[in-house]
Amino acid sequence: MMDVQNAALTDLPEEGPINIVGDTIRRLRRKRNMSQQDLSIKLETMAVYVCRGSISRIEDKSRKVSDKELRAFSKIFGVPMEELIDEGY
Repeated sequence: MMDVQNAALTDLPEEGPINIVGDTIRRLRRKRNMSQQDLSIKLETMAVYVCRGSISRIEDKSRKVSDKELRAFSKIFGVPMEELIDEGY
């Protein structure tokens, strides 16, 4: 059995996407002619701190999205949270 506490990140198996909303967030952001920086700033006004680089990683599905972030994306784009999930799955 592998000692998880001492395992290096490079020892972890490569798996698929980390989230299912990245494509939808990118599509909605582009539809509104927003840059990743614009989206980051809008999130910050809602006390959700996600830098531009993290927006990029969310969109390329290499970063998880918290429930608080998902709710903020939903409010910014004016869509129900389910739409973010359903379209991405």
